[in-house]
Amino acid sequence: MSPNGQTRVLAPPPGPTAMVFGLGTLPAGYWFDEHEHEQHQIAWAAQGVLTVETPGGHWVLPPTRALWIPGGTVHRTGTLEGAIMHGIFLTPDQSPVHYPAPVMLRVDRLLHELFLHLTATTTTDAQRERTEAVVFDLLDPVEVIPIGARTPEEPRTRRVAELLRADPADQRTLAELADAVATSPRTLARGFLAETGITFGQWRTQLRLAASLPLLASGLPVARIAARVGYSTPSAYVAAFHREVGVSPARYFTR
Repeated sequence: MSPNGQTRVLAPPPGPTAMVFGLGTLPAGYWFDEHEHEQHQIAWAAQGVLTVETPGGHWVLPPTRALWIPGGTVHRTGTLEGAIMHGIFLTPDQSPVHYPAPVMLRVDRLLHELFLHLTATTTTDAQRERTEAVVFDLLDPVEVIPIGARTPEEPRTRRVAELLRADPADQRTLAELADAVATSPRTLARGFLAETGITFGQWRTQLRLAASLPLLASGLPVARIAARVGYSTPSAYVAAFHREVGVSPARYFTR
């Protein structure tokens, strides 16, 4: 957020064709402030794993995945372990492809190389135009259920959310967390339901699963992931993941 609490609107300069590229190395733990773009955006990391949070979900992107973010969508982007991020911005009236909501895209080896080609400073405008036409033909949505939990705004409820985001493995009960922020368990439970639309238990599950995705994308074993996000056994983590998402953790990034 900007200092006045308003979402920033960022407008990359127009280019000679539909796409404008931005490239940057993000250090571990780095997050952009919440913002939006007038253009559509394809968020992609050539190396590392990106995370994008939108009002509709929490998206984790290894190099084999990208996220189409429609223009005007409020979002924030970051990385747990560091990443080389490519921000691909598309002028809406020049783009032949329009997805009305964020959608995950499959990035195969060919699309990977085309993205790198478009980023290169030696690529001419004529080459860019031809390459972009191929890129548009190769955009391939992947149907996945976004995972994530909205952060409440009421100060005490938000403080609990921040405590659990900082440590998803925190095992404190609702009563213990309520005591930590000087409120009652009933008030806290009502706050989560009113502000997020789901119960505190459901919210905590979504938070833990979202925290597990960057670890899963980086190839960490399920046993280690389960412990880091608060599950006592790998089977408990796998069961929760399958119940909420409809597939096992192993299949989430391979579908």
